[in-house]
Amino acid sequence: VQLVESGGGLVQPGGSLRLSCVASGFTLDAYGIGWFRQAPGKEREGVSCISWRDDSDYYADSVKGRFTISRDYAKNTAYLQMDSLKPEDTAVYFCAADRGVQAPRLCSPDYRGVDYWGKGTLVTVSS
Repeated sequence: VQLVESGGGLVQPGGSLRLSCVASGFTLDAYGIGWFRQAPGKEREGVSCISWRDDSDYYADSVKGRFTISRDYAKNTAYLQMDSLKPEDTAVYFCAADRGVQAPRLCSPDYRGVDYWGKGTLVTVSS
């Protein structure tokens, strides 16, 4: 059972990246999925989450209008499309899955019930 992120890299300010999170050993259908990030010296932040069942979503204020979360049930994969990237978006991005959870709760900084975490992918926004 694992989550594997990919798609990170170096991009210039204003550029785009799409992160992918592939699940193996279980299906994501019954899981809420979240993208989190942690920059050096900072606490982990819930960036965007998508609910189980209705796919309602949540975005941190810092990324609203720039990032889009989605999932492909057939591919058992979640995505984070990141546009208009800024240097302050630089961080290691992790995906997480928790069974039966709604997006706002999963992305809450106080939530501790995540079932699975990926190992992360580094995103660097720099000129």
